[in-house]
Amino acid sequence: MTALEADRAASAVTAPIRRPRRARGGATAPLRGLAPLVLLLALWQLLGDPTSPYFPPPSRWFTALQPLLPDGVLLDALGWTTLTLLLGLMVSTVLGTVLGALVGASRTLDRAFGPTLEFLRVLPAAALVPLAALVLGYTLEMKLAVVVLPATWPVLLTVRSARRALSPVLMDTSRTLGLSRGERVRKVLVPALTPSVLLGIRVSGPLALIITLLVEIVTRINGLGALMGAAQSNFLSAQVFGLLFIAGVLGFLVNWLVTKAEMVVTRRMTGDAQH
Repeated sequence: MTALEADRAASAVTAPIRRPRRARGGATAPLRGLAPLVLLLALWQLLGDPTSPYFPPPSRWFTALQPLLPDGVLLDALGWTTLTLLLGLMVSTVLGTVLGALVGASRTLDRAFGPTLEFLRVLPAAALVPLAALVLGYTLEMKLAVVVLPATWPVLLTVRSARRALSPVLMDTSRTLGLSRGERVRKVLVPALTPSVLLGIRVSGPLALIITLLVEIVTRINGLGALMGAAQSNFLSAQVFGLLFIAGVLGFLVNWLVTKAEMVVTRRMTGDAQH
């Protein structure tokens, strides 16, 4: 090796490792994505007919919501919908993660429960409302039961695929190192499956919100959906649009929180300590 080649090799070893640059404006990207919606609402406000009974401009939406504010009706309904959504996501995440990991780890379990899981996966959530109401009554537990079933499948399917793709060498190495079953789950399996769990939650979040509103509209159990159903029955279209806007903001916030959690996990797994 010549002196020039030796200098180049030494420079390559001692040169600082350059991390890939993150996309500019990563924190504001979701807000920039709302620009088309803001533009649409602005055009609707400017060009819309204030007297329209079906498509009132956005300014009338918030005016129509004011009667729901003094007695706390709107805040109470928002609280119940948010509680149902968050509890439904938590329960569906736990169920989907556990079942997906078990089914993905065993082809025998996959073949045994595969047809049953496929049958439950395609079962319409709306069809469960009469049965759940009959068994559980018009309660929070009934709403959760209807929300959890469809919201479980995105998490279950992503975790099952991730567990199948997990290298057997990784688990064998942990056994060779003398790790107990609990340590293998905590130190190997959970970190490997966490990105897939978060991906499933991103899909389950909007689905859980849709099912929550659907159940509330059908059963008139306290929540934003019940207020939307009552406003629709009384032909209060501006109030319906206003409540729908609030539901959209709630869904956006849940998706934003899950996205931020996914970014944090990805940074930690890739060793990127930059903020």
